[in-house]
Amino acid sequence: MPVVELNGIRLSYQETGSGELVVLVMGTGSPGRVWQLHQVPALVAAGYRVATVDNRGIAPSDECARGMTIDDLVGDTAALIEHLGDAPARVVGTSLGSRIVQELVLARPDLVSQAVMMAAHGRTDPVQSRLSAGERALYDTGIELPAMYYAAISALLNLSPRTLNDRTAVQEWLDLFEFSGSAISAGVRAQLEVEDFPDRLAAYGRITIPSLVIGFADDLMVPPYLAREVAEAIPGATYEEIDGCGHFGYLERPAEVNKLLLNFFTST
Repeated sequence: MPVVELNGIRLSYQETGSGELVVLVMGTGSPGRVWQLHQVPALVAAGYRVATVDNRGIAPSDECARGMTIDDLVGDTAALIEHLGDAPARVVGTSLGSRIVQELVLARPDLVSQAVMMAAHGRTDPVQSRLSAGERALYDTGIELPAMYYAAISALLNLSPRTLNDRTAVQEWLDLFEFSGSAISAGVRAQLEVEDFPDRLAAYGRITIPSLVIGFADDLMVPPYLAREVAEAIPGATYEEIDGCGHFGYLERPAEVNKLLLNFFTST
């Protein structure tokens, strides 16, 4: 994976395929390679050039453990699009990645032709804020959860009842969560600070880029009503909600997610 000096840091990205550029932006604590499981193959097969990025905080990009802001993350994505030299690009984000996309289309609309925000939110709610504060407190006090307990909690928070009730599928997820464990890097700890932010819904009324907002019906981390609010705030935005998936909807229901992406990309 190339690592380049952009926006004052070292930024890691991966590029696949040829054609018009699509940039995929991950959420808190996740590397760009997660997109490689389902979204990158579908987009490349449809004739797109796809770039995934390890946001600052995620190695081998710089950790930036002393802290970061949403403006830093937006600047990184903007610099990457300029570096790739195919602006305006289609840009897709999920969770924190959606916030990056939402702020990017305000700050640099010249760089984006279409925007997709999955598990989007323009404000926090009390449960989100308390959960994020708790995750930061675990790191700051040096507490690492037992792997089995962490796996169960992660499954309950991020997966749909449909997956939880499928013994084979949920066991695979539990094994993955248990293997990864609850320990996080200093860079991910810095990303967690970005999760506290003021209400931005009014600002999103200034977005002019064609936008698709996708909510996941069983999402406990970013409930779909928050995604719907973002779509209602953006003039002309389309809102779609996918049943039977939680916060990791792009992994639980990839065919439905990919269909929405490709239909949207060819609709305007």
